[in-house]
Amino acid sequence: MATSKSAKKSYKQANRKRVLNLRVLRNLKSSVKEVKDAIQKKDIKTAESIIPKVYKSIDKASKRGIIKKNNASRKKSRIMAAIAKLK
Repeated sequence: MATSKSAKKSYKQANRKRVLNLRVLRNLKSSVKEVKDAIQKKDIKTAESIIPKVYKSIDKASKRGIIKKNNASRKKSRIMAAIAKLK
């Protein structure tokens, strides 16, 4: 456990950031899973309506540094390719 005042403060800050990062990551995973389920069910209309929400969560995670920029690009690209494949 932290002993100095600054170490205690740092510990609290890290905990707060961890909680926020986990929330963003959970949101990212659930939205990607949602669109993948729609693609698997071949429900193009639903998949296309979810895309803005998915892009927003991917971009937010990328901006916060939870996932890297190229990882975000790859996720977006693969989702769009899967939807295009259904059409």
